[in-house]
Amino acid sequence: MPFVGEIFSELKAAADTRVLQEIRDGQVTGVTGGELLELIGKARTFFAAKGLKKGDRCGVLAPNSIRWIAVDLAAMAEGLIVVPLYFRQAPWELVAMMKDSTPSLVCCGDPTLRDGILQNWPGAGGSEAPPHFLLDEIVSGVEGVSLDRPQVRDEDPVTIIYTSGTSGEAKGVVLTAANVGFMLGCTSARLDSLMGGQSGQDRIFHYLPFSFCASWIAVLTFLLRGSLVTLNTDLTKIPSDMPAVAPHYFLNVPQLLERMRRAVDEQIAQKGGIAQAIYSRAKAARVRKKENSSKASDAIWDWLAKAAVFPAIRMKMVGSNLKALICGSAPLTPETQDYFSMLGIPVLQVYGLTETTGICTMDDPDNVVPGRVGPAISGIEMKLGDNDEIVVRGPNVFPGYWNRPQQAAEVLRDGWFHTGDQGEMDAAGNWRIVGRIKNLIVLGSGHKIAPETIEDEVARELPGAQQVVIVGNGRGYLSVIVTGNVTGKQVQTALDAVNPHFPHYKQVRAFRLRPEAFSIENGMLTANGKLKRDLISARMKNEIEEMYQVKQAV
Repeated sequence: MPFVGEIFSELKAAADTRVLQEIRDGQVTGVTGGELLELIGKARTFFAAKGLKKGDRCGVLAPNSIRWIAVDLAAMAEGLIVVPLYFRQAPWELVAMMKDSTPSLVCCGDPTLRDGILQNWPGAGGSEAPPHFLLDEIVSGVEGVSLDRPQVRDEDPVTIIYTSGTSGEAKGVVLTAANVGFMLGCTSARLDSLMGGQSGQDRIFHYLPFSFCASWIAVLTFLLRGSLVTLNTDLTKIPSDMPAVAPHYFLNVPQLLERMRRAVDEQIAQKGGIAQAIYSRAKAARVRKKENSSKASDAIWDWLAKAAVFPAIRMKMVGSNLKALICGSAPLTPETQDYFSMLGIPVLQVYGLTETTGICTMDDPDNVVPGRVGPAISGIEMKLGDNDEIVVRGPNVFPGYWNRPQQAAEVLRDGWFHTGDQGEMDAAGNWRIVGRIKNLIVLGSGHKIAPETIEDEVARELPGAQQVVIVGNGRGYLSVIVTGNVTGKQVQTALDAVNPHFPHYKQVRAFRLRPEAFSIENGMLTANGKLKRDLISARMKNEIEEMYQVKQAV
């Protein structure tokens, strides 16, 4: 049975049990399994009444909500191909994706999103915009379609998810019901291992947009497991919503964990007193232990922190039930992973791409190696190709890009998907992601450099920086662009600290400050927060040129 039918069966079994809730304006509202099925039934009736046929595309443009999930499941059950769109992206980018996927209709979260698309759709001479409907009107009708007969089959495409587009136009990744069903089995099995046979519902806090593949796979997994999922609808409320929900686990991106770490440091410093003294000494003891230079007093500070400080931090941060934080989307620094471990909060990493149905590897809860993203999931093969590129084969690999057979053929070769990521694997099979092959900087000397490692080292020395971007392709040396609230003196001090640890060709010789951060809104970041390096280099061409002219003149 395809996964949609399995989720419907689970919802029927939980007809009187709350499975989804959302926090909106301080109020918590939710639905039982039966109530969610009712919403799904109304949405299916709506789609059927519009005359949509199997294989038609259905765009969904909205923030996370219970209605979003109902519409998504209803569309897939009707045999439609869902095109999830990130509501924070620029309207012109969203229009480009819609023109590419040609949806028969678009489901919008509110009138503002709908109007933004319609106002940016090409006028005379261009194709007409598809009809747009609000989620409220889609799920407010009468239920008429039988829920017992989802039209989707294993081989059917169920979604087209557009990739980040860091080096060009976003591509639509087609995923089938078989891709998704395989992945849900893998993720659920790993969560079984994490929960250790605990009875009752898993409690989950969720804030990542459903338009991102891993976030969507996670939510489908939670529904399949009969969990209670609480949706955050205001990112500024995460620090208060999270401990109130008291989740067992939840999905994160490194950026949030870094912010949480900095917030604790700042709050402890402001509080001062005995707690601050114990906290700072325990952190220093942790560093000395890793460096094999422990002092006799370190064990005392560690004991005091575990007894009197760390439990209070955990409770305020994540509540009382947490088993682990799950982190993906980008590599997490070993220092941050170790920091949460110090607090008694395990961080499990996952790695994957949209083309691999979101996930390829997952940390084993019983064997976490800081700085690595775990072993390949059972049933998935991974190995290194040319230039240490990670290549993947398995039931999770997508069949192709929407309307782009040539680009699909470039990455799907001899049965293997070429990820574009550089990696390495240790003797135990745990993977580490080194960087992106397309991001490689080739100096005039011929040296090939992955910028990510250097950027991480510089950023570690610059807590006030928002982004650190290494440039230098075809040049004689590396330079860096730094955004955020930092001074030139601070940047130079950071480079002086970092450079001695690198060979000469990896040392950063010049820098440029940019007060305005790169963002999704100004077009310099992708929808999931990755740097559009080519675009940054193009837009800052003059500033980069000045950097090198100044250095050469010196």
